Amino acid sequence: MAMDKRIYLCLAHMSESGMEQKYVKEAFDTNWVVPLGPNVNGFEKDLEDFVGQGKRVVALSSGTAAVHLALIGCGVQPGDEVLVQSFTFCASANPVTYLGAIPVFVDSEPGSWNKDPVLLEKAIVDRMEITGKKPKAIIPVALYGMPYDIHRIMEIANRYDIPVVEDAAEGFGSRVDGQVLGTFGRYGVLSFNGNKMITTSGGGALICPDEESWREVMFYATQAREAYPYYQHEHIGYNYRMSNVCAGIGRGQMTVLEDHIAHHHRMFELYSELLRSVEGITVHANPTDHYDSNFWLNTILLDPQLKVCGQESAYQHVVQGAVGGAGGVVHATAEAHTAHEPNANVEAMRVFLDAKGVEARPLWKPMHLQPVFKGCPAYVNGVSEALFKQGVCLPSGPCVSEEDAVYIVNAIKEAVL
Repeated sequence: MAMDKRIYLCLAHMSESGMEQKYVKEAFDTNWVVPLGPNVNGFEKDLEDFVGQGKRVVALSSGTAAVHLALIGCGVQPGDEVLVQSFTFCASANPVTYLGAIPVFVDSEPGSWNKDPVLLEKAIVDRMEITGKKPKAIIPVALYGMPYDIHRIMEIANRYDIPVVEDAAEGFGSRVDGQVLGTFGRYGVLSFNGNKMITTSGGGALICPDEESWREVMFYATQAREAYPYYQHEHIGYNYRMSNVCAGIGRGQMTVLEDHIAHHHRMFELYSELLRSVEGITVHANPTDHYDSNFWLNTILLDPQLKVCGQESAYQHVVQGAVGGAGGVVHATAEAHTAHEPNANVEAMRVFLDAKGVEARPLWKPMHLQPVFKGCPAYVNGVSEALFKQGVCLPSGPCVSEEDAVYIVNAIKEAVL
């Protein structure tokens, strides 16, 4: 790999046929440059055909918006509690707070790294004893594309009559027993951000169980307007509908979705094969044959005893900007350390790969360790904290070639002392 090339974790990749440009051009040619139109309708139909199970889909401005509307659909009100997976990105928990509700964090099981069903039931029983009422919703997350134990989660949820909102933002195309994630619970959340399995440049979708819930979600997503010849509002609505231009990109991307999934699978096979001989490094794999992860991001664990070049000086320099390609503005910090951070060998590996032109990143920091959620109830077993200390995400997207994967693994091997 030429040193002037940088390998990113997961970037969007347009279809070779240029279908995205075709649909976007149609949007401009027909003047449908608004948050509705033929591309939006067509994209939603494509998504419905893909997920199956008779579900309806609403295309939205982001996956976070989809979580928000799903919680409204579940009847979440101020003061209610929602059981959120702790090991995840903040977009799963933040919408709970938008509604004045309280996130209750549940730790992970070792195999999938996702919500632990045993802790989930413990949390339900405990919250009912403490508050006198049931949590209003359960949000499992397909971390890095890996399926959660949806059959056990649904059995528990049904027993206590609590709706499930599946956050499959990272798991579009992942399956359990052949069924697409996002179609088991009451609602399913998808994301089409620029780093996901397919992209609309930004955007998301909500999978709805039936026509009635689909209409209700559509109502709130389009500013909650009543049927009068003037603007009458009796509910608070949101401007969450996807634009016709973005949906045109999505329609083109749907033509390469299966190719993208196959590519991520191939990256998993390559990393597993090339790193098999490296002692102290483990590639995360499907824990059971029932699971079929899309391997949105391939992840590895570094044994705490593994020595990596430069780890003696890890965290000695303050990071400038946000690690992980985040856009926008971040707050500068004068301190390199926090109370909870990855092991020194993980940070050293990230820095070493960065110097080689390879973007890598730690695993998500669990929500129950985040300062913004300090004081929220949490049911933990130490799994997510241990994974956070040891884990590294590796480039996996369609722009990452097999030659790139070899280069990345060789760099990892070079970093290990």
